[in-house]
Amino acid sequence: MIRSGASFDRPTDPDIPPSAWVMRWASLIRPGGTVLDVAAGHGRHTRALAALGFTVTAADIEVSGLAGAPAEVVAADLETGVWPFKSRTFDGIVITNYLHRPHFPHLLESLAAEGVLIFETFGQGNERLGRPRNPNFLLAPGELLRAFEQLSVVAYEHGEEQAPRPAVRQRLCAVKGAAPRVIG
Repeated sequence: MIRSGASFDRPTDPDIPPSAWVMRWASLIRPGGTVLDVAAGHGRHTRALAALGFTVTAADIEVSGLAGAPAEVVAADLETGVWPFKSRTFDGIVITNYLHRPHFPHLLESLAAEGVLIFETFGQGNERLGRPRNPNFLLAPGELLRAFEQLSVVAYEHGEEQAPRPAVRQRLCAVKGAAPRVIG
């Protein structure tokens, strides 16, 4: 359960586990590969992915919660600044509880060949259940599929869930390449 004062979309509680969606699909990322955690927050995914042996780069505007994280930490205003990874590629890119549509082309460019995109955020309908309510931060049904149609989709979900709190979520796992890896 999220402690009082914590935010589901920007959790500060170190006991909040990483997303089950991220952990389920992390095994598709090249073993020992590089992973970009976009809008990493306090690093729950950064730490979990590093523990799996990945070399992680964690980016966010506020990085104090990433102190001591086993990662390269990049302080960057991802919404008003220049995309800080223009000349880099990653074997995996993870985004949770964050949406800034102008990044979609950057994410594609920053994903290495055979790289894995794991994306999970809020969808339309969430406004009746809680934050976020602003339509700029809610995905339309199928929006991730359309935005990343040039990737090979491994899994996609869009629907309402009750745990860890009521929310409408959209999730995508996709590979940059001809065919997805074997799921195992």
